[in-house]
Amino acid sequence: MDKIEALNKAVSAVLAAGKEILEVYHTPFEIMRKDDQSPLTLADKRAHQVIERCLAPLNIPILSEEGRDIPYDERKNWPLFWIVDPLDGTKEFIKRNDEFTVNIALIENGRPIIGVVYIPVTGRLYFGSGQTGSFRIDQAHRILGKEKGKSLSPDIWSKNLLKDAVKLPIGDSSRKVFTVLGSRSHPSPELEEVVEILRREHGGQIEFMLAGSSLKMCLVAEGSADIYPRLGSAMEWDTAAGQAVAEFAGARVYAYNTKERLTYNKADLLNPWFVVEKAI
Repeated sequence: MDKIEALNKAVSAVLAAGKEILEVYHTPFEIMRKDDQSPLTLADKRAHQVIERCLAPLNIPILSEEGRDIPYDERKNWPLFWIVDPLDGTKEFIKRNDEFTVNIALIENGRPIIGVVYIPVTGRLYFGSGQTGSFRIDQAHRILGKEKGKSLSPDIWSKNLLKDAVKLPIGDSSRKVFTVLGSRSHPSPELEEVVEILRREHGGQIEFMLAGSSLKMCLVAEGSADIYPRLGSAMEWDTAAGQAVAEFAGARVYAYNTKERLTYNKADLLNPWFVVEKAI
C-alpha cells in the first residue's frame, strides 16, 4: 500500500465530509439519540457516508463511530485499518461553537501511522504521517479553490499538500506561561486536581484553556499548549487521528496511569485516561 496515496485519500475524505457537515450546520437540524443517549445529527450520518465512499477504493477496513458494531472476532485480525470519527464534537456542533472536527487515522498493528484532523468551520487542516511529519494548513477549503478557472478535485490538490503547509510544532516565542488544555464539554474533578498540581509546580503561573474535540491534541502538537490531560472517557476514534498528528510533531500521547502509548483495535474500544504532552 502506498502510504502517501492513503494520506491523499484521507485528506480528500475529510474535506468532502466537512462540506457535508457545513451544509447541515447552517440549517435547522434535528438532534437524535443513540442507544447510549449520546447525540446524533444528520451531519454525522452524511459525513460517515461520504468518508466511506472516499476511502473505499483502497479496500482497507473501516472502524467508525457510526459503524462501531463490528465484532472484535472479526476486526482483531485486521493488521491495517482506518479508524474514523465523521464528526468529533457533536456536542460542540449542537452548541454551534465551531469547535468540531473530522478525524481519520490509518492504524497499522495497533499504532496510528497516518492522521488527518479537519475543522470544517475554519478550514484548518492538520495531518501527520511517518513519511511527512506533521503539518497544518490554514483555510484548506480555500486553497482547494480554483486554478485557471477550473475547480481542483481534492485528490489532485492533496498531492501538493506540503506546498501550502506549515511544519509542526510551530511554537510561540511570545507565550511564556505554561498552558494546560481541558475539555469544554467533559470537565471532571480529577482534571481540576491535576490543574492544581501543575499550578503549584509552575509557581501559580499557568494558563488553563478549554477547547472541544480533537482540536486539543492538535493545539499541543503545534505548540500552542503544553499539555492536555484527558481524565475522562474517550473512544478510540476520538483520539487516533490526533495522536498521529501529535506524535509525528514530536509530542507524546500516553496513558495517564501506565505512561504507555495509546494503542488501537482493543476488544474494548474505550481509551484509558491519557495525556498529550508537547515536544520538549
